[in-house]
Amino acid sequence: MVVAEGRGRALVVNSGNANAFTGRAGVSAVHSIATAAAAVVGCTPKEVLIASTGTIGFPLDDTRITIALPDLGTQMSEYAWSEAARAIMTTDTYPKVATRRAMIDNTRVKLNGIAKGSGMIAPDMATMLGFVFTDATIVAPVLHDLLGREVERTFNCITVDGDTSTSDTLLLFATGQAGHAAVTSVGDPRLTEFRTRLNEVLRDLAHQVVKDGEGASRFVTIMVSGAASFGAARRIGFAIAHSPLVKTAIAGGDANWGRIVMAVGKSGEKADRDRLRICIGGIVVAENGGPVAGYDEAPVAAHMQGRHIVIEVDVGIGRGKSTVWTCDMTHAYIDINSSYRT
Repeated sequence: MVVAEGRGRALVVNSGNANAFTGRAGVSAVHSIATAAAAVVGCTPKEVLIASTGTIGFPLDDTRITIALPDLGTQMSEYAWSEAARAIMTTDTYPKVATRRAMIDNTRVKLNGIAKGSGMIAPDMATMLGFVFTDATIVAPVLHDLLGREVERTFNCITVDGDTSTSDTLLLFATGQAGHAAVTSVGDPRLTEFRTRLNEVLRDLAHQVVKDGEGASRFVTIMVSGAASFGAARRIGFAIAHSPLVKTAIAGGDANWGRIVMAVGKSGEKADRDRLRICIGGIVVAENGGPVAGYDEAPVAAHMQGRHIVIEVDVGIGRGKSTVWTCDMTHAYIDINSSYRT
């Protein structure tokens, strides 16, 4: 109801328990937390937003949260971004924070964002939580449109392991404290710089999530072009990014580009075999239906030893293009997830 009404006065986030698949008890816990938070902030429960992350299927003891809320209310600070980012971590190894500035009219506005996420990350944000705040004066419908447009090419273009969870939440808040005239239309030209900076904050946070992927040792950028559409290009990109064979080859520093060919084929999207072109680290490894003449794997193998791997694929069909970000998959991923609950 809060989202539908477009107004939120408070946000309560807990980690360690996803409060998902917990039935009526989970719903009751949400109501209890919202009521307690509303009393602390001085608003109605309908103006309180709730987000949870952690283990699925275990009842949430809401009293552990409601008892702590009055003290938390006295500790709130406009400078506690790192503390908030750290408080919502689960298997994350570091807090994720991003900030930018933009001009609306002659007023400088701030955008600050925090996020958590490390595993069970796939499009639609999976078990990731993200919260972005601005002091700009922008009405809720415009915020909704802005967020929907920018998330498609940021958070919805990342994957760690291809698994989508139960708790994905991304919220954009505008406090209106900056003092400029309100923005009431998504087409307002005053939003040009703000839109750019919002994209940068979301992309920054999305990249931090992937770089902190469970057990990850390498950050991978996959750029697909020549597809039938943006959607087709993204699906091809995810077919590559989700492939255990591709991800483990990257983890081992193996320049096995044949696995990329395989992933393109399994995507189900159109690709022209005789026009397919693959580059790794800016080096062409395959084109015109086969390996390049005189192919030398040495420079490609050297690139595969780095921390940032870049894969480019042109499927030779149309003008659709998309970029997807992922990470490799190491044995540490197994170690983390085989002992997650213990």
